[in-house]
Amino acid sequence: MGNKYFRPRRSFDFSPHPYDLGILTGLKQGFEDNHFLSKLWSLPRQEYDAYYRRHLDYFLETSLGNAQEFFRYVWLIVRNRIKHYEDQDPHVSTHGKYMHRTERLRLFQHYLRSIDQWNTDKTKDEIIAAKEEEIKILNEQLTAIKQQLKAARKLETEDYINIPDGYRNTVLDLHLQLQEIKLPNGKELMLSQTQSVWMKMICKYFREGDKEINFETIRRYFPGDKREPGDKHSPIPVKSKLFKVSPVKKRR
Repeated sequence: MGNKYFRPRRSFDFSPHPYDLGILTGLKQGFEDNHFLSKLWSLPRQEYDAYYRRHLDYFLETSLGNAQEFFRYVWLIVRNRIKHYEDQDPHVSTHGKYMHRTERLRLFQHYLRSIDQWNTDKTKDEIIAAKEEEIKILNEQLTAIKQQLKAARKLETEDYINIPDGYRNTVLDLHLQLQEIKLPNGKELMLSQTQSVWMKMICKYFREGDKEINFETIRRYFPGDKREPGDKHSPIPVKSKLFKVSPVKKRR
């Protein structure tokens, strides 16, 4: 049976793709695995995925097989070649070369494990144990999330602060004034990184005439940059400025 797994180099192609397999005259039948593995001796680890994908794409384009079949085939030739090198006499002159190749194959095998969707190298018991551990971790995460949700709900309320109809902007003005209050040392009494926190607080906890306050409607009163508010900004109407927040006079 001819090669169906690996993309061969075209015969007498003087500018072949670096991942294609074979020599000038093409890919010799029966030596596909040797050519595939020999590329790994010098291939950088960061190119493993591109190398693997190029041959996987060829296999899927030219055969009726699927990704699992291709993965299993590559896994087996890598595993078998590692075993072959490990079985060699460690006292022969080629031992150093075999050690280097085994190391490169193990690096590629590590990559293969990272993309293995089918638990190719695991026994049934190992798969079950891994799934049980995964379920245990998910249950622990679920318990933690439930506790966080319970703690967060302690601060939730269905009640709200109601503003009489027509006085929404008066409340907005008070919140804007609160942002300008400074302590005796010159620092802001209430500091926020953005204006959205004020708008969200108002929309969440206040109502006007028992109706929700629209976030987009009040956005124009809270510019992101107060020094350059932009054309979309609108000042609070003078008629709505009914109160003034100011520090108390120091007692003598």
